[in-house]
Amino acid sequence: MSRHSRSKVRSFSTHYFINILMFVLYLAVSSITVYTMFKYHFLAFRYLNVILTTVLCFVLLLSAFLTFKGKFKWGNSFLLFIFSALSITIFLGFNSVVNLTSGLNDSTKYSEVEMRVVVPKDSSISSVKQLDAVEAPIQSDGANINEFIKQIKTDSSKSLTVNHVDSYQQAYNNLLSGSTDAIILNSAYSSLLENQDKDFNSKVKTIYSYKIQTATNVKSKKSVDKGVFNIYISGIDTYGSINTASRSDVNIIMSVNLKTHKVLLTNTPRDSYVSIPGAGNNQKDKLTHAGIYGVETSMKTLENLYDIDIDYYARLNFTSFLKLVDLLGGIEVYNDQAFTAHTNKDYTFEVGNVKLDSQGALAFVRERYGLDNGDNDRGKNQEKVITAIINKLATASSLTKISSIANNLQDSIQTNMPLEDIMTIANTQLSSGKKFTVDSQEVTGTGSTGELTSYAMPAASLYMMQLDDASVKDASAQIKDILGGK
Repeated sequence: MSRHSRSKVRSFSTHYFINILMFVLYLAVSSITVYTMFKYHFLAFRYLNVILTTVLCFVLLLSAFLTFKGKFKWGNSFLLFIFSALSITIFLGFNSVVNLTSGLNDSTKYSEVEMRVVVPKDSSISSVKQLDAVEAPIQSDGANINEFIKQIKTDSSKSLTVNHVDSYQQAYNNLLSGSTDAIILNSAYSSLLENQDKDFNSKVKTIYSYKIQTATNVKSKKSVDKGVFNIYISGIDTYGSINTASRSDVNIIMSVNLKTHKVLLTNTPRDSYVSIPGAGNNQKDKLTHAGIYGVETSMKTLENLYDIDIDYYARLNFTSFLKLVDLLGGIEVYNDQAFTAHTNKDYTFEVGNVKLDSQGALAFVRERYGLDNGDNDRGKNQEKVITAIINKLATASSLTKISSIANNLQDSIQTNMPLEDIMTIANTQLSSGKKFTVDSQEVTGTGSTGELTSYAMPAASLYMMQLDDASVKDASAQIKDILGGK
């Protein structure tokens, strides 16, 4: 064999081997891309998933033929390179969304509270080792208190006696009066005390703290396949981890019918006087206080109130969540009464259509003092912003920003809706191309201060709203009508 012939054979063998390797790589990445796409329902609209699978399989078969026949070697290499790169790019996009959604789901698996031992600001006590006893409401928060006491013993080799009081408020009052040297405080209740005493933080100091994580068990009911479902939107306004147990200032039930493309937002005012199950011992209290026992308690409270099932929830830090407004390029809402934001005097909203960035949206949804009907009107404004966000998210241009949106929201939102269900909703929307018709309603009642007793804050004179039974029944009927296709 001539030198030229041997060189040609070596070249053919080398190229053949390279194409075999590239073919194996393409087979692997295209297979995992298709598997991920069908597992999580990506591109499951207008047969895009079927079309993509068909194209990838055709390239696979064509390349197999060319590789094993040794034909069009360079063309085959180029084909394998291009479609391997395309498959990898698509898979990385899918995987990015899977990971981000997994993070939103994983954060629902536990809630967190910070337990503290506090003493008066001017106290000479600086360590739990200087204490023999503390006061705390064992009957209402026994699990957290007992775990906290065990942790103190582990860390400080100090066994503390816990003297029972009826509430954290009573413990705080005893601390200020000097009848006790130290008390235990649950961070979820601290905000309640801050509302009663604006100087709360300047009157006490923390000498020991520990964060307790509690497993939660709020499973989704997988109702999206039926095309109708309820989502509880819980809005908190705290700093730090989204897992932190805290009051829920926004309590909206989003009833969705994918078949009729109708959405109904039902707002229940935070001050509504309702029975709170679970850790609330079925006692009457402000709806916002249900959040301190966990999102599952808030959900069950609303399920009992309206005689409905709630399938999913989304819990969000409203301050961080409104970053989404900027990511969407701003939103527009109709404002039906002129007001200046109490928390930010730079924002004055006139009657008519107003354009909002994230800061403007935050000022818009927080205001209640300058509104004719106070908290009820604030709830309506929150619904307007949520409606505007829903409509903006439903556009194809916004869906192309899903990765950027998810990246910016993963620390400010948690949901028990799995990715498969989220994609089912997105695919249904993209397939139909129709806009959702979004309506809203709110229950009404009679508000008063100091006439109703709070279970969490029994000695406080709080503003609470006794809901009108007819209003609640009508709201319940409206939710059921939306889900029933009316």
